Amino acid sequence: MGGKNINKSGYFDKLQGLLEEYKSVFIVEIDNVSSQQMHEIRHALRKQAVVLMGKNTMVRRALKTFIPDHPEYERFLPHVKGNVGFVFTNGDLKEIRDKILENRVAAPARAGALAPADVWIPAGNTGMEPGKTSFFQALGVPTKIARGTIEITTDLKLVEAGSKVGPSEATLLNMLNISPFTYGLGIAQVYDEGQTFPASVLDIGEEELLKTFATAITTIASVSLAIGFPTLPSVMHSVINGYKNILAVAIETEFSWPEIEELKDRIANPDAYAAAAPAAGGAAATTEAAGDAKKEESEAEDSDESGFGGLFD
Repeated sequence: MGGKNINKSGYFDKLQGLLEEYKSVFIVEIDNVSSQQMHEIRHALRKQAVVLMGKNTMVRRALKTFIPDHPEYERFLPHVKGNVGFVFTNGDLKEIRDKILENRVAAPARAGALAPADVWIPAGNTGMEPGKTSFFQALGVPTKIARGTIEITTDLKLVEAGSKVGPSEATLLNMLNISPFTYGLGIAQVYDEGQTFPASVLDIGEEELLKTFATAITTIASVSLAIGFPTLPSVMHSVINGYKNILAVAIETEFSWPEIEELKDRIANPDAYAAAAPAAGGAAATTEAAGDAKKEESEAEDSDESGFGGLFD
């Protein structure tokens, strides 16, 4: 009894120490993971993360003792169910996530196991003798005899994702040397600095975050301007709109300042500013006309020389 209490106390201290040392935790599912596979995962995460397993009842009891001093740990409790463990890290979450998920191994189908994905049997020659045709027919697999062996004529979905693998399906897959499933750690939830969220959140890129942030700022500014309630995103728009109103008042009244004098002068004397553009255009036209005249004169001289020379030919 005393030994159990010592072990429990040691586990509590270890869990508390890891929670205080590391800011991020992956709550991982460990269904169908062998001890050898766990050893390989620990080795791959060495110096980057720490893996800790434990009975759910002990984990819950430990967390409940920590909650009075660290209320944020309560977010763990709903996810401590089933076969789960913890991966503690201070590293890049995406990098650690990828290392956790890449350590998966192929496994044969077992009768009674839930299929994590659809299982297909590809068309092709099986190399089996014709005597086993009845076995394929019982499972509805389309076959024919080709060169003395059984050939599957079309691809067939044998097991759907989420359904149990039957004894016959498992036997057939093993006969065909098909290992349709892969097993390894799965990520149930991510805890990061007091918040929990699904692992899919890690796939959100920086560009998408910036786009969403910009949209939110635009929405806040629009609402603030509509209800007349100033906020940081709307202040600049309010300043610009206010300046436009001041300009409108200044134009309609005699109130003025140096920066607006030219604008008021343009409005009062539009012809003076409009005359400048044609003048520039006229100068260009004059230059072009002079060029044409010079070209015509040169052509005339060439023509005269040609005619004079022809007279003495």
